[in-house]
Amino acid sequence: MDQISSVNEAEEQAMTRPESFRQALDGAYTAFKGTGYYTSDAGNQLIMGDLTTDNLIISDAGRNSNASASNFEFSSDNSQTTGLFSAAYAVVSRANFVLSYLNNGVLTGAQKDNIEAEARAIRAAAHFDILRAYSVIPTQNSTAEHQYGIYYSESFNPLNNNSSRSLSVDESYKKVINDLLFAADKITQNDADKGRFSKAAVYGLLSRVYLYKGEYANTVKYGQLALGLSPSVTTLDNFNRIWKENEGLAKITDGVLFQISNAAPERNTVGVAYNQLIDGQYRSEFVADYAFFNMFANNDVRKTSYFTTALYNKKMYNHITKYAGNGGPVNIVPIKYLRTAEVLLNVAEASYRSGDEGTALTLLNQLRKERYTSFTPGAEAGTALLDAILKERRLELAFENDRWYTLKRLGLPVQRSGKGDIADGSGSKALTQTLAADSYLWQWPIPINAIQANPNIKQNDKY
Repeated sequence: MDQISSVNEAEEQAMTRPESFRQALDGAYTAFKGTGYYTSDAGNQLIMGDLTTDNLIISDAGRNSNASASNFEFSSDNSQTTGLFSAAYAVVSRANFVLSYLNNGVLTGAQKDNIEAEARAIRAAAHFDILRAYSVIPTQNSTAEHQYGIYYSESFNPLNNNSSRSLSVDESYKKVINDLLFAADKITQNDADKGRFSKAAVYGLLSRVYLYKGEYANTVKYGQLALGLSPSVTTLDNFNRIWKENEGLAKITDGVLFQISNAAPERNTVGVAYNQLIDGQYRSEFVADYAFFNMFANNDVRKTSYFTTALYNKKMYNHITKYAGNGGPVNIVPIKYLRTAEVLLNVAEASYRSGDEGTALTLLNQLRKERYTSFTPGAEAGTALLDAILKERRLELAFENDRWYTLKRLGLPVQRSGKGDIADGSGSKALTQTLAADSYLWQWPIPINAIQANPNIKQNDKY
């Protein structure tokens, strides 16, 4: 029998070449497109952060996908809320594979530093996604930092069955930050390639993590560093174009810090969780909540970029077409993991909470200038300023996996509008309208198969 594959190569041999490190690292980026992360429909993170909140309502015309998650029926054997757990650890494992060969003498100097920095940035990003979903967020309540964190994997061990959630939330955040600070210092990846982490992207991700941790001075510090390297929040003229690009068309990445590329051969239908195009009509799984849809002014460029109001089966719906594309395969577009606009909003909110209302207002007006076709700079102050920042955050980051986590980190409940799924607010309503701020459901359940494989992993309370 043949003992050596004619197609594949042993990893020990492959990792003796410098180019293999890049190929393996690109495999870690590709893992972000796994089921449970950014592809398919069940548990797709492009929609989970919105269908669990007041941004979306399930459509009677759809296939009932993700219905239990929308109704807060979370369970340890339902992939809608558990899928991210294994998908994110798969990303971590691939990043750790690269790091496991880092000291074999193949790479040296800046090349070695950059590969390590990218791998640790990827590892940190995936761990943070696990952390904010399955553990309490530090700003969520007064005891959060001392509660159960996550297992932070720092070595390549795919069959690991003895890990545990021994770290606290605070210790887990420090692990994420440590990896990102190393990456920020050592990374040399060209900013022109938005499909890989760059220094600006790492600084921007640090601003996100520090905002969740409640360390507002560092949110401002690293957010401003990111804005210094990548100041554009996407111009008014380019905004629609960054969402409607398809493979083969001119790719506009104005204001994008890091995206998950979606070119051949994968070309995953990342937007399928929202709708499918059938005989020229959008059949939506979820549509915009009526009250939320009406928060978008008619002169807001985001309204036409995010929504299409159209008939399906003789009924009018406010469809989400942010990921539908334009002129190419439907629902196949890059995934915007981090944008400059979010970083600006992070810094604006952190500046306000640090007592610097002047900077907060200036940044807020900078964003609004590029979203409204006619805009007079606002002059909000005090609570009205914070409300304006949070409103723009909700509008700007709609359908980008932010709303659930913003409510969670602020310790706020979900309160839906009570309107139906039809475009005028009539039709079928969500079965569950509220989720209390102190509900255990804000921490998603650890998948039962992960606990069966490793009983050391503690399940979240009440599951």
